[in-house]
Amino acid sequence: MSTSDPSPDPAPSGDALTAAAMTELVGSVLAHELPPIVVAGHPVLRHPAEEVQGRLDDELLGRLIATMRRVMHAAPGVGLAAPQIGIPLRIAVLEDRGVPDEAVATARSRTPLPFTVMIDPRYTAVGDAMDSFYEGCLSVPGYQAVVDRHHAVEATYTRPDGTRTTEVFEGWPARIVQHETDHLDGRLYLDRAHVRSLSSDREHARWAQPTVEDARRGLRF
Repeated sequence: MSTSDPSPDPAPSGDALTAAAMTELVGSVLAHELPPIVVAGHPVLRHPAEEVQGRLDDELLGRLIATMRRVMHAAPGVGLAAPQIGIPLRIAVLEDRGVPDEAVATARSRTPLPFTVMIDPRYTAVGDAMDSFYEGCLSVPGYQAVVDRHHAVEATYTRPDGTRTTEVFEGWPARIVQHETDHLDGRLYLDRAHVRSLSSDREHARWAQPTVEDARRGLRF
């Protein structure tokens, strides 16, 4: 289905959906083979998502996860949160095959991240080290900006089989975890970005270096 098709609106701010209403909402979104990605300005991106536990049955949860993975691949992207397809639930899918350029991979600690499903995730920083790189977002098309992120985080989340687990992520995988968890908390990467670094995709190519030092000098942030 066309990605310009509207997504169902989430519950009004402060109104938690009942299990039946959530099931109905998820079913309406999954009626699309590839549900459209909502973009900045849609209220679902600006309210904390609801806990998943007990809200969906296993069959519907499995269909939602499979659909989110298809949408992420088709975009393409390396992560997608349920609010990005109009569903206010704390679910994110992540997957990154890495980059072929060894210099870029090393500078950004961009190691491959296997397909991961995070349900009701929380994270805390591990250590004080921070990394600064450009980020983009499927819900903010056409632009990228530099964001400071923790180099390593410890994330606690539930797997699709119901197992609660804690895992440490470092480098670029940690960045993806933080970016997607922010979505679940009603934040966009722009809320954390160096605004002066904001670049259109057309201009970003001139700053697409392994690090952001050229961009710091050129854009003065």
